[in-house]
Amino acid sequence: MNNSQQSSSNIVASSGVFQIEFLKETRKEDFGQLISISRSLENEFGSRAVLTDNTIKKYFNHPKSLPFIARYRNEIIGYIIGIPLEALNQEPWVRTEENFGKMNTLYTYAFIIMEDFKKNGYAKMLKKVYLSRAEKIDNIEYITGHVAQGVSSRFKGNIELVGEIKNWQGTKKTFEYYRRYLKVSG
Repeated sequence: MNNSQQSSSNIVASSGVFQIEFLKETRKEDFGQLISISRSLENEFGSRAVLTDNTIKKYFNHPKSLPFIARYRNEIIGYIIGIPLEALNQEPWVRTEENFGKMNTLYTYAFIIMEDFKKNGYAKMLKKVYLSRAEKIDNIEYITGHVAQGVSSRFKGNIELVGEIKNWQGTKKTFEYYRRYLKVSG
């Protein structure tokens, strides 16, 4: 296999056959697995939730993104991507976010673990690694995201429900926009 096709990553956590990698650059080799995993979102959230080559390049490879993948026996089973709000400037909703333009907020663009791996703590570990890394970025004070109605109430930490959006992205579902405070100002 041509090395230029392999994703460049660092293993940041591992336990037996499971590992979490920080992606420095996502390359073609992993596109198929990432797209396949994202297809599980299509029934519930519509075709816009399915990754494409272009969305992978845009969000996983953005210079300020925070992308992690979870692997089980060398197969990708999930991912989480944080991206600065400012990288989403084409989205109408983002311009109303009070922190837009301040370069202090990561938006959780996507977080998914394959169904067969949801009950064994892998999702929790992936999210914990993501939050821990985000807390270490000097200027990042908040993480935001859209989640299905009721989900943010189960989050631990300093969470604020900012608003609710009916028919989010044409899904006919109500989503919550939340803000997680990473650093306590004092």
